Amino acid sequence: MFTNYSFTVKERFLRYVQIDTQSDPQSTTCPSTEKQKDLSRLLVQELKDMGIADAHLDDNGYVYATIPATTTKQVPVICYCSHVDTAPDCTGQGVKPLVHHNYDGGNIVLPDDPTQIITPADHPYLKKKKGEDIITASGTTLLGADDKAGVAVIMDMAHYFMTNAAIPHGTIKILFTPDEEIGRGVDKADLKKLGAQFAYTLDAGERGAYEDETFSADGVTITFHGVSAHPGYAKDKLVNAMKVAAAFLEALPKDTLSPETTYKRNGFVHPVRINGIAEKVTLEFIIRDFITAKLLEYENLLREQLAQTLQRFPGAKADFEVREQYRNMKEVLDKHPQVSAYAKEAIARAGVPLIEMSARGGTDGSRLSFMGLPCPNLFTGEMAFHGKHEYVSVQDMQKSVETIVHLACIWEEKS
Repeated sequence: MFTNYSFTVKERFLRYVQIDTQSDPQSTTCPSTEKQKDLSRLLVQELKDMGIADAHLDDNGYVYATIPATTTKQVPVICYCSHVDTAPDCTGQGVKPLVHHNYDGGNIVLPDDPTQIITPADHPYLKKKKGEDIITASGTTLLGADDKAGVAVIMDMAHYFMTNAAIPHGTIKILFTPDEEIGRGVDKADLKKLGAQFAYTLDAGERGAYEDETFSADGVTITFHGVSAHPGYAKDKLVNAMKVAAAFLEALPKDTLSPETTYKRNGFVHPVRINGIAEKVTLEFIIRDFITAKLLEYENLLREQLAQTLQRFPGAKADFEVREQYRNMKEVLDKHPQVSAYAKEAIARAGVPLIEMSARGGTDGSRLSFMGLPCPNLFTGEMAFHGKHEYVSVQDMQKSVETIVHLACIWEEKS
């Protein structure tokens, strides 16, 4: 199918990562930053240039488009989804992508900051990439492969089908979302307008990776209330909320239940933001585990530790708020086994060994699955996300394009 096809994914990716689309967790707008629409508008124009007439960007920063069916069969409508935003963890302004052709297997020194060195020792997946073309940033920014690799893969898939109209497939929907990195990726997605029955996000890492399981996640906000007093006359009056919050954090487990001490299927309790003054401090946590019921255990642990801390500071008070964020997609996907079976077959048809993985995080697919759109996650090649060592293999992205083309064809064949 791809013998005479010239992939466009590399050129698209290089173009997309140079557009700053960083999201902002402190913003209350949707999208959280208007600059995300700069890339989305470009995507709409490129889709229209392919002949996809209904491609459009809505006011909330979502791109919708339809690749029309080329078969007379009744085929379930599938959707491919990626997010345009990049993480707030590291700047995405002024990204200068570099292509390291025929990678030699050694260290990659990033020229704009030679202290930034991507090594196979720190990034073992690089050991499999010798001879491939590796794209990195220049050393002062992230790259944006998470998830512009996914965006570029979907765009190349669209280009493939629009230039190979004889290949039979059902209706394919495209959805590009904003604000995934701050947990709001599908807050305002219009699934009725989208009109898909099943979906796949393109937001996983190494070649062949297939994720049908994610963490379940809650957010916890603890607000500490102290007692304000003039510091010159504060004896037996002042209760400093900052000291209460600090004592609470210090009492948390040191060797377990944190991201830095857990891996594989172990969950965690993770403070992510603190803000305040002596009178009032707000502390935000994320709670994660593959087993949804364990979230309550972790939250109760925090409640117990909070009660013990408050006993040490008479006069201090606290509010405890829990917000559901997303749930393990496997709870939904197990009810639709064909979604996984077809994806695994597509990976095999692309000539790629399957790697079944559980994501220690969430994707747009986590929430889409519980919104009625079963949605596992497929590989793009993006690696070392959210930092200056982020990289992606061109050949991995090309295999991802092949995979989702095969996947659309499999849905048609099986219908």
